[in-house]
Amino acid sequence: MGFMATSIIFFAAGLIASLLVRLCFNRGASTNLFHLTLIITATVCCWMMWAIVYLAQLKPLIVPILSEAE
Repeated sequence: MGFMATSIIFFAAGLIASLLVRLCFNRGASTNLFHLTLIITATVCCWMMWAIVYLAQLKPLIVPILSEAE
């Protein structure tokens, strides 16, 4: 699965979570804004962690050097 496809999955998961919280925990304007802020922050942080790990494996900074003995 490519970078863009998984990014779209994260976006969709954040959107679905936002809609579910909006429907299930509707307790006022300030509480709804707080819940949406938490969900957006969690989704962005999870996506960034995944993206950093994915890109680090795609082009590693330290390239392993094979010796003749191995």
